[in-house]
Amino acid sequence: MPKHRPLNEDALQLVAARFAVLAEPMRLRLIQSLFEGERNVTDLVEATGGTQANVSRHLQTLTAAHILARRKEGLQVFYRISDPTIPKLCELVCGSLEKSLSRQIGHLAPN
Repeated sequence: MPKHRPLNEDALQLVAARFAVLAEPMRLRLIQSLFEGERNVTDLVEATGGTQANVSRHLQTLTAAHILARRKEGLQVFYRISDPTIPKLCELVCGSLEKSLSRQIGHLAPN
């Protein structure tokens, strides 16, 4: 495992804030919906099953955190993942959870 230098208190606060933004299932659904590329708000509402108001609120939070970027085309607003580390982070976390769950299932399996 690579050695990391300790973070100061300000840096730890920034890291915690970043994880707090990602600690909401609807925001993760939105990010997951954008893995394939840019989508408009209507598509994201349909893909996530959320209401327009709820999806818009979460998109605003993700955009303010510089995780997503938006562009307007006429009356439509399109979103995309702007932080290239987000898909990598999701892959790391999901892969770790998958391994952990596989081990747990292995322990529960009858011999």
